[in-house]
Amino acid sequence: MIRKNILKSLGFASVMLFTASCSDFGTMNDNPNAIVTPVTSALLTNALLDFDSPATNGSIRNGLYCQYFAETQYTETSLYAIPQIGWDGNYAGSLYDLQNIINNNTDPATKAYAALNGSNNNQIALARIVKAYRFLMLTDQWGDMPYSEALQLKTQPKYDTQQEIYNGLFKELKEAVAQFDGGAAPVGDIVHSGNLTRWKKFANSLRLIMALRLSKVDPTTGKAQFLDALAASGGVIDANEDNTQVAYPGGTFNSPWYNTYNGRKDYGISDVIVNMLYATSDARVNAYGEPNASGTVVPMPYGLTRDDAVNYTNAHADWSRILNPSFRAGSSTSFVLTAASVYLARAEAAALGWTTENASTMYSKGLEMSWKQWGVFDQTKFNTFMANAGVQLGTTSTDILTKVRTQRYISFFPDGANGWSEWRRTGVPALAPTPKATNVSKQIPRRFVYGSNEPNLNKTNYQAAVSRLTGGDTQDAKIWWDK
Repeated sequence: MIRKNILKSLGFASVMLFTASCSDFGTMNDNPNAIVTPVTSALLTNALLDFDSPATNGSIRNGLYCQYFAETQYTETSLYAIPQIGWDGNYAGSLYDLQNIINNNTDPATKAYAALNGSNNNQIALARIVKAYRFLMLTDQWGDMPYSEALQLKTQPKYDTQQEIYNGLFKELKEAVAQFDGGAAPVGDIVHSGNLTRWKKFANSLRLIMALRLSKVDPTTGKAQFLDALAASGGVIDANEDNTQVAYPGGTFNSPWYNTYNGRKDYGISDVIVNMLYATSDARVNAYGEPNASGTVVPMPYGLTRDDAVNYTNAHADWSRILNPSFRAGSSTSFVLTAASVYLARAEAAALGWTTENASTMYSKGLEMSWKQWGVFDQTKFNTFMANAGVQLGTTSTDILTKVRTQRYISFFPDGANGWSEWRRTGVPALAPTPKATNVSKQIPRRFVYGSNEPNLNKTNYQAAVSRLTGGDTQDAKIWWDK
């Protein structure tokens, strides 16, 4: 069904663009049979095709920084070489498509046509949620960036502060959930197939994740937002059946993880996370990495030079790729936000005193959901795991928070975007920079450096943003919530 929906929706892609005629010749160049407004269902499908890319190969750099992954031959990123990564493709791609959905369901001249693909409100609400998610992934990488003036055909939009962006995203997600009506579900939804209840759960759950990002910089706002989201209409993700995930059909539309290894072998699962998993008898190790013939996951050492990495892979032909092959086939499912991550967020909030929920109960439930999500749950093995001294919650607030945050880091795997963000916020686990680092500070990067187009095309606003960064536009400068 998903494959059929994708192909059907993309069948309209050739008529998505506006047609234009030369004003000097009136309407004589107009094609009377052409569709002159975008097909919103095709725009939505296009925006969702790589919905999980911030968590997988679209931003695998995050996973290298938080040491989920290790490079096997070209090791510059693991050695913290300083790249200038532009965000241009995000604005011109999926964000533009999502804004077009909103515009065409709002404009009196096009909203009736757009409503053929679902009620106007439902399409707008869904587009707002997906757009908010994408902006969250972007701002957590760069910090201040164009937001309020973005996607408005302004050539030099201002850079909103990250605090302003977060406030805007909290507002967008809450309003979007309230905007859903009883009309037809959006056509082209290849993630939840028009199940708006699941989209509400996703939006509310995303607010929980965002709220915890503020635990150090603004805990008052963080707590208020967390409680509001937890009590919001539609609820939060609390069962694996409601996970937000992308089930790829394969063939023309392969899983991003399949594409990562399609003819290439650039990345392995890092020894950092594999050692953590083996140390606590965590069965997820065989889902997170590819076991060898004897059933052992053989990780790549993190942060090697190119020569050392090549020598290692030559000497260890059975080194483990990221994910068990069953999770990176062409038709595999890729997770975006899950019940495990939500329960563990609730465990941290309880440990912080933000809620009256029981931290231990939320913690245990989150880990159970994670094991089941990855298909490794066995009650006896799970009981042994939970009793491990490295997993079992102690009695001090420091011990509880450290263990909850450690498991949040582990359970986000392979979502490097969230893994890197959680490590930057909490310092858990205590990751050490590679001694082979080539950057000046020899430290793990804290943000992306702005793309090379920005000082040339949007100089004034770029300079204003850079002036707010301690130390300037460097990898070591900390974004707003990173304290």
